[in-house]
Amino acid sequence: MSHVVTEACINCKYTECVDACPADCFYEGPNMLVIDPQACVDCGMCVSACPVDAIVPENRVPADQLEFIAFNASMSGTLWPSIVKSKARMPDADHWAKIPQKRHVLTPPSVGPGVDLGSSNDTGR
Repeated sequence: MSHVVTEACINCKYTECVDACPADCFYEGPNMLVIDPQACVDCGMCVSACPVDAIVPENRVPADQLEFIAFNASMSGTLWPSIVKSKARMPDADHWAKIPQKRHVLTPPSVGPGVDLGSSNDTGR
């Protein structure tokens, strides 16, 4: 089993989770992180390190976030580069951390083959 980065990470990209990960399984997109399910050792260290609760065990991904299982797998390793140490969060991270629905602002390449993250009418501002 792996852990999954969900919608809560979009436009926040706090990277404390990266430092907590012993397996270097995080990948960085323009405005969120993902976990490579093949590299994740299921230790859970990243879960408590994430200040916005964006990371959950694969078997506990909420129904409205299930698309992020495939999204993490498709973006990691091939489309987005590996990140192995923390860096500054996104400039408006504290603002975006309070917004629950933000798939519509996921910066391209937003989806991999066969992954549909849908959209929302919430503008976030």
